[in-house]
Amino acid sequence: MTAMAVLAGAFILDLLIGDPRWIPHPVIQMGKAIKGMENWIRRQFQPEQFKMAGLLLPLVVAGGSLIITWVLLKVLNGIHPWLGWAAEVALIATTIAVKGLKDAGKEVYRHLAIGDLPAARRSLSMIVGRETSHLDGPEIVRGTVETVAENIVDAVISPLFCALIGGAPLAMAYRAVNTLDSMVGYKNEKYLHLGWASARLDDIANWIPARLTALLLTVSAFLLRMNWRRAWRTMRQDARKHPSPNSGFPESTVAGALGIRLGGVNVYHGVESFRAYMGEAFRPMKSRDILLANRLLLTVSVLFVLMALLVIWAAGGTLWT
Repeated sequence: MTAMAVLAGAFILDLLIGDPRWIPHPVIQMGKAIKGMENWIRRQFQPEQFKMAGLLLPLVVAGGSLIITWVLLKVLNGIHPWLGWAAEVALIATTIAVKGLKDAGKEVYRHLAIGDLPAARRSLSMIVGRETSHLDGPEIVRGTVETVAENIVDAVISPLFCALIGGAPLAMAYRAVNTLDSMVGYKNEKYLHLGWASARLDDIANWIPARLTALLLTVSAFLLRMNWRRAWRTMRQDARKHPSPNSGFPESTVAGALGIRLGGVNVYHGVESFRAYMGEAFRPMKSRDILLANRLLLTVSVLFVLMALLVIWAAGGTLWT
């Protein structure tokens, strides 16, 4: 069935090659569009109008991404169906980042394994917003595990969930929403009003995938012979302590599965910020926890793809095709 082959193909393609730097990535163009829209809004509207004008960002960028992708696939399918299918596989693959996330975590682990803390801090700084120059080994592990756990939703399950529902156009629209949130979805003076719509839309887009991820993480913990009962219990106890309505679900579940405590004090631009604790510290954090988090990432990803293929099969392969 075409839909099954496209979804499975996109997942396998990402696992094999990830996001090579020599291939132009759609997120780069999304980033340019977002910056251009932001500059245009700031020129055309007064600050007191930014909250209403902020609606234009997701409407134009996410809506435009969906329409452009849909039109492109229509044109390519008109030339030849195989060309359209190949393009859809490639486009969906760009919206997920299983390999990229796994490799980023593994790079930090490799530096820690040989005791090279400066290199580990530099690698971590590439994937987190917090300051890393002062972090010791356990804090580097915490930052890496938190990032892997949180991004299971943003970089894997949510785009695959959207691809399941609406193919490449909806997956690409999700990636635009997520990129908007990462660029303008901050609660600071500069973006509080301009970015509120983008941040709320990102929360809505990730609401179901985040909770589904927690469930699949619990199943993954069982399959990997981790403490799945504690994973589920920790999620129920701690997930809603996180300032994000979604990020606490994967982070708390991973913390429970590993038997470690995530959260604590982070430093952003010289200012300390306390993040609610997730889980209990049944043992000290070790560099190996990064590899365990990666194993959970891979298992959850495979489970979701298998579940998605089952859904498409049960629907007779008619989803978005």
